[in-house]
Amino acid sequence: MYIVIAGGGLLGRGLAARLVKGRHDVVVVDQNRSVCEHISSRVGALAIHGTATDIDLLEEAGIRKAEVAIGALPTDADNLAFGVLALNFDVPRVIARMRNPRYESAYKLAGVSRVLNVSDMLVRQLALEIEQPTLRQVAAFGEGKAAIVVVTIPEKARVHEKTVKEIAQDTDFPKDCVIAGIFREDVKKFVFPRGEAEVRSGDQVFLAADTDNVRKAAQFLHRT
Repeated sequence: MYIVIAGGGLLGRGLAARLVKGRHDVVVVDQNRSVCEHISSRVGALAIHGTATDIDLLEEAGIRKAEVAIGALPTDADNLAFGVLALNFDVPRVIARMRNPRYESAYKLAGVSRVLNVSDMLVRQLALEIEQPTLRQVAAFGEGKAAIVVVTIPEKARVHEKTVKEIAQDTDFPKDCVIAGIFREDVKKFVFPRGEAEVRSGDQVFLAADTDNVRKAAQFLHRT
């Protein structure tokens, strides 16, 4: 895909690096010349020095052929302006990082495809890791309201050698939580669990649920 990212800060730069590894064509626009030089030399994306809300510069960046445009600028006002310009060039998908929730309706009114409240997502993730240090979050959905986490089953856990079906049917295990996978460390094997698959001490269990149910499920799996 051809992707234009407005802003070369931590989010824009990190996203560009990930997308370049995925063999996408990435162009980053940033006002800081040294940031652009870093992105060009270290990240491998094309970086253009200038203002991402300048219509002429966006044309230079290839906005007309972009399949995705991402606003990762420092302010919502700038991200909103960039989003409106990208939509003006008929970019199919426009994504913006939102800092202030009061801008959400403005983003939606403008037609931005996806608005990410990154600060809220980070707060939720940090809270989860602080409250449940035995969890490792690997993915977040719905602006951090749901997640996939990994729980390592401790020695002498009550669930040792219990089946996925038995665990799911236990009244203390949250009904809206799914055991999505099991990684068995000793044999380096990943199991896509069915009802009769067993959970054993030392297993890394992947759970998918909203954050409240993830906490409850982790507590259940850690009982000894």
